[in-house]
Amino acid sequence: MELGTVVATLESGEQDTVLRVLQVYNREKSQCFTFDDEEREQRKKMAQLLIRFLERELQPSCQVTCLESIRILSRDKHCLEPFTTKEGLRTLSRHAGIDYSEELIREVPDLDVILESLKCLCNIVFSSPRAQELTAEARLVVGLARRIKLYNERSLPHEVKFFDLRLLFLLTALRVDVRQQLAQELRGISLMTDTLELTLGVKWLDPYEVAAEEGLLPPLPRQETERAMEILKVLFNITFDSSKREVDEEDAALYRHLGALLRHCLMISADGEDRTEEFHSHTVNLLGNLPLKCLDVLLTPKVRPGSLEYMGVNMDAVSILLDFLERRLDRGHKLKESLTPVLNLLTESARVHRQTRKFLKAKVLPPLRDVRNRPEVGNSLRNKLVRLMTHIDTDVKHCAAEFLFVLCKESVSRFVKYTGYGNAAGLLAARGLMAGGREEGEYSEDEDTDTEEYKEAKPNINPVTGRVEEKLPNPMEGMTEEQKEHEAMKLVNMFDKLSREQVIQPMGITPSGNLAPMENAIHDMADERSSSDSDLGLD
Repeated sequence: MELGTVVATLESGEQDTVLRVLQVYNREKSQCFTFDDEEREQRKKMAQLLIRFLERELQPSCQVTCLESIRILSRDKHCLEPFTTKEGLRTLSRHAGIDYSEELIREVPDLDVILESLKCLCNIVFSSPRAQELTAEARLVVGLARRIKLYNERSLPHEVKFFDLRLLFLLTALRVDVRQQLAQELRGISLMTDTLELTLGVKWLDPYEVAAEEGLLPPLPRQETERAMEILKVLFNITFDSSKREVDEEDAALYRHLGALLRHCLMISADGEDRTEEFHSHTVNLLGNLPLKCLDVLLTPKVRPGSLEYMGVNMDAVSILLDFLERRLDRGHKLKESLTPVLNLLTESARVHRQTRKFLKAKVLPPLRDVRNRPEVGNSLRNKLVRLMTHIDTDVKHCAAEFLFVLCKESVSRFVKYTGYGNAAGLLAARGLMAGGREEGEYSEDEDTDTEEYKEAKPNINPVTGRVEEKLPNPMEGMTEEQKEHEAMKLVNMFDKLSREQVIQPMGITPSGNLAPMENAIHDMADERSSSDSDLGLD
């Protein structure tokens, strides 16, 4: 249908005629996502008329059709101006039933009208910074929170709940002030945790352990999974800084309650492998936001028949996280986005919980037997993680190294033993540990256990490569002392030339364990020695 015909009909304002024309237009454009630039001004005119027409008293069927047309036009980012005004957004939010006022929100009886309005608002808010600003000023988040709070009392269809949550996710993702408003003024963490609990349909066995209503763990149905993922995304937005700040006991109890639900999310599957992977991914992302001291809920459940026990503790959740990590490693796609959240989560859990660290070390860094191959060669989880330590992406490289370093109780010698000095050098240089030593961490004093194979091969292991190297013939064999000295001086001169021409820069290790240019390192070493001599009273 010609756009000019639609515009002319809307200008006439006759409800039945407008309804028929818009129905035809919507059918023709339902799958249209690209628009002709030549008709842009006509589309803007149509958008203005649609908003004005929607403000009239219309039959619900006409409202829905009008909103469908607005949804189609809102796909065009160049035609959003008529929708991104205070009046336009107020009209849409009123039809969505979330228009904020000090009074109770006026009920919109027709659910189809609510649903279409929410879809329109999602499109507009996502594409328009101006709309994001105006919806924040209009406090739409308050209207959304009020309706979400009533989910337990009102029977709303899945689609309405889903787009409520999707709009709330967009607002909290795109506006810091809305994020803070929901978290603080509207007690959003408690609200969304309750909504997640309702969506999952769980009951509590112990203070921090939940189970499915039926006593089993069946896959979460598709609609509940979709809503749960939106809730997890909203919670991620409003807890983004929680792990970085201290929380009081009241907040800690709230986070532990949420953490217990997230553990349950890890333990269940969704409809299909891909959906389960996505569901678990959002769960892992949110777990990484919880305060560290609240991660103990992952280990809280009692050991029951079929549970994975280690040192008397239920390790089911940690084992699932480790399996999740290995699947992400094997996939090898978008490593930074897919790997760093779970690596950081496991690292921090291992740092603060001894049982978690020892369990992970047993799985990731079992006692060494194969010392003939480099640490990065092979298909074990250790091999895969060591390969990441030289990855081109700095964040991925750092996260993998940090995880293994913590499993080694931040001991340099143990870290080098499992990874090789060449792979470990990046983290050691960054930490100022090139000269060896150990970071200050709260770790037990239990010793690393060496296998007989490792003990036998240890004297022949090259610490740089981390494996037994075949002995090479001595290139100076048969030379006189004068010839050896001549060759040594040739090498010194070659290094000196490369250094003067700034091809390389000789480096040394300072007394603090950091890398520095050789001149600085020698100077620092001399100062250190001089200081030591003074302390001893030596001349």
